Amino acid sequence: MADVELRLLRTMAAIAEEGTFGRAAARLGYTQSSVSQQIAALERALGGAVFDRPGGPRPVRITPLGEVVLAHGRDLLTKAEVLADAVDRFRAGSGRIDIGTFQSVSNLILPAVVRRLLDEHPGCDIRLSDVEPKDPQIGDLDLLFYDGRIQGDVGHVKLLDEPYLLVAGAGAFPDGPVRVKLLDDAPMVAWPTTYHQTWLERALAGAGAQPRIVFRTVGHETILSMVRAGIGSAVLPWLALHGSDAWSDDRLSIHQLQPSPARELYLYWPAGRTQSPLATRAIDIAVEAARELTKQESA
Repeated sequence: MADVELRLLRTMAAIAEEGTFGRAAARLGYTQSSVSQQIAALERALGGAVFDRPGGPRPVRITPLGEVVLAHGRDLLTKAEVLADAVDRFRAGSGRIDIGTFQSVSNLILPAVVRRLLDEHPGCDIRLSDVEPKDPQIGDLDLLFYDGRIQGDVGHVKLLDEPYLLVAGAGAFPDGPVRVKLLDDAPMVAWPTTYHQTWLERALAGAGAQPRIVFRTVGHETILSMVRAGIGSAVLPWLALHGSDAWSDDRLSIHQLQPSPARELYLYWPAGRTQSPLATRAIDIAVEAARELTKQESA
């Protein structure tokens, strides 16, 4: 059997529902001769008649072959409509997007992305997952936030350079920037020895300071609580402190470091994969959010 076009099945279904070629033509916006030609093309492709034509104004009768074709044809037409609707929703940004992230981004940039996407495309499906900092893999993700360069065939945009800041008890250091060397053997609260914390401690050592780690704990708020309690200072990324009450807490002081450890924050996507409109829009929103944060950082 030759390939059958969906438009021919659609015309056949209209004739079966309307009863005559003329009424089907009026419904579909065709001429009656065009409808006759389409049914003739369908019957040639099938190798048999799908309608018995009594002639005149009397309704046509569907043949046994036509019954089989119509039953399966309607199923195909329904699936074609579902496909067309899915494509339309995809183009409108209402599909699914998978995003990999880590904590600092999850606190600020990612919420802006998620909020804007849901406002603009309420039907979209956003899936979030944590990345493995030691060996980040984009895999099946549409987008991946990461503070460093990753290997593989990926596209990327640099979002911002994020400095690390010193958080100490009030009066522990003079106002203004603090030289990193002053942290040598100073008591410090830190994250557990994860990839990022190890990188930070190496950066401090490279600048001449090996702080004395007195407590390791997970969570920026827990670290700040320990600094408030007076057991040591902490070095935290700017995004972790942005919007927190640490800036207005009279028990704390926040200082720039000289030299300042900093990390580069990137957004990645698979280079060889066609991006969905949703992923393209998410990239634009992330760049806008990072630009706004950079303005606030330098203010």
